Amino acid sequence: MSTRLVARRYAKAMVEIALKEGTLQSIQKELTAVDLLVRGNADLERLTNAPLISPTKKAAAFDEVLAKAGVTGGVRKFFLVVAQAARLNLLHEIVAAFDELVDEHLGIQNAAVSSAQALSPTQSKALETSLSTRTGKTVRLHWKQDLTLLGGLKVQVGSTVFDASLRGQLQQLKTRLLSA
Repeated sequence: MSTRLVARRYAKAMVEIALKEGTLQSIQKELTAVDLLVRGNADLERLTNAPLISPTKKAAAFDEVLAKAGVTGGVRKFFLVVAQAARLNLLHEIVAAFDELVDEHLGIQNAAVSSAQALSPTQSKALETSLSTRTGKTVRLHWKQDLTLLGGLKVQVGSTVFDASLRGQLQQLKTRLLSA
C-alpha cells in the first residue's frame, strides 16, 4: 500500500474526529505546528524516521516532546496511535493529507499559477474569481515564478492545466497552421 494512501487514511480518521468535536481548525493549527516543529529540529526528524527504535519507545519519546510543546490531548493521542503503528515516519504526509481533506470539506481548491513575473493584486483577484466561477469552489492561488515563460501564465487546478502562456499560444497557432 502506498505511503500516500496510508497517510490519507490516518488524516481522514483525524478529520472525522475533529468534525465530531467541532475542533477542525484548532486541530489543523496544532498539526501544522507539530509538522513545523519536526521539520525545524533535526533530532526530531531523525526520531520520526528511525526504523531501529521500537514503536513503543518512539511513541513515548514523541509524546513527551509534544507534551512539552503544549500540544493538546487529542492530537497527542492521535500521534501515539500513529507512532505505535510504526507510521510516525509518515508525519509530514499525514499533515499534508489532513490539510487537503480540510480544504475539500471547506470547498477550497488549490491552484498552481506559473508566470514570468508576479501577478498584481488586481490580477490575482480576477484570476481567483474566474477560477472560482469555473470550479464552483473557493480557489486559493499558489504562485511561482517560471522564467521559461515568455509571457502570460499557466494555471493548474487539480489535474486540469490552463495554458495561457505566450509559448502555449504560439504552439497552438503552429498546430492549427500545420493542420490547415
